[in-house]
Amino acid sequence: MADKQKQFETAVIHEGYDSKAHYGSLTTPLFQTSTFTFETAEQGERRFAGMEDGYIYSRLGNPTVQVLEDKIAALEGAEAGLAFGSGMAAVSAVLFGLTKADDHILCSLGLYGCTFGLLQLMKDKYRISHDFCAMETEEQVRKMIRPQTTCIYVETPINPTMKMIDLQMVVRVAKECNVTVVVDNTFSTPYLQRPLEYGCDIVLHSATKYLCGHGDVVAGLAVGSKDFMKQLAGTTQKDIGGIISPFDAWLLLRGLKTLPVRMDRHSDNAMKIFGELKKHPKVNKVYYPGDEAHEDHYIMEKQMKHGGGLISFELLGTKADAQDFLNKLRLIKIAVSLGDAETLIQHPATMTHSAVPEESRRQMGISDQLIRLSVGLEAWQDIWDDLQQAL
Repeated sequence: MADKQKQFETAVIHEGYDSKAHYGSLTTPLFQTSTFTFETAEQGERRFAGMEDGYIYSRLGNPTVQVLEDKIAALEGAEAGLAFGSGMAAVSAVLFGLTKADDHILCSLGLYGCTFGLLQLMKDKYRISHDFCAMETEEQVRKMIRPQTTCIYVETPINPTMKMIDLQMVVRVAKECNVTVVVDNTFSTPYLQRPLEYGCDIVLHSATKYLCGHGDVVAGLAVGSKDFMKQLAGTTQKDIGGIISPFDAWLLLRGLKTLPVRMDRHSDNAMKIFGELKKHPKVNKVYYPGDEAHEDHYIMEKQMKHGGGLISFELLGTKADAQDFLNKLRLIKIAVSLGDAETLIQHPATMTHSAVPEESRRQMGISDQLIRLSVGLEAWQDIWDDLQQAL
């Protein structure tokens, strides 16, 4: 009889690692090495030819990194995973792996600023075009798919507007047109949302954020089919070289063990802060998927466990007022990451999405008054006290 599938909270601690294979070590050993020795010259030949399993060089594979890749694959319900030196290394490897000159990518209306920049670079240098789509209905998606479309790239919730995309709806159209669906799952993590369960093909993470949770790693992860991950490993990962270090992989494995506990606290705190922000007279609008009045709340209920730890809100006033508000904060740190124990806050129009032209930012819903808040693990009352005094 097959083993019963582990609950997420158990899998995040135990999947991907066998202590018996490493002298009984409870925690994953750190293989801090650049290369591996061969017993004979013939063994080296066999490994390079793919005739024998084994490690060669840490850019091509490392035991510590392998545990991380196996774990994220198990958590997302994928056949295989790959680890990278940053979230953008993972994004670029996947998009280069899926496209060639004259292909087309269809994107959700709203993307992380550096993903937007990468798409523009691919257009300018390699004639790989892209379009943005609100993806609110099947008709919208179907209308914008071209014969040259090789993938649909989705953020949900979208950074930083928190708009939700119905993954099942997108997948229905994509399957009709034989188009690959790629989802950036950074904001949700596999604890809150598992896109592969809805038929998506590839999931990406900036592991720098919630998966690490401690603000001390820059890393990226991708999961998908075994065949596609093997293709990426042997091409865009190996040859472009955006790999993760063994030490960063080890730190990520440590951070992942507490992911469910942390995500519950982030989400609980965010829900309380959202409730206070919504009542404040100087806040024009609050964007949070956990809001029952959010236009996409029904999507969140269908495909997410909680609303998550990120809130965006618009202040009344001007860009200068928004910046003055940030400057008056005392506990909350102005920083462009998210998912750390500390509460972080930033101004998307001049920070994470500053590379996006103003007209495109407006189309994405990013105004000069928009603020993005990553709610941390502190006591929610202290977070709110700081926000309130600055407001």
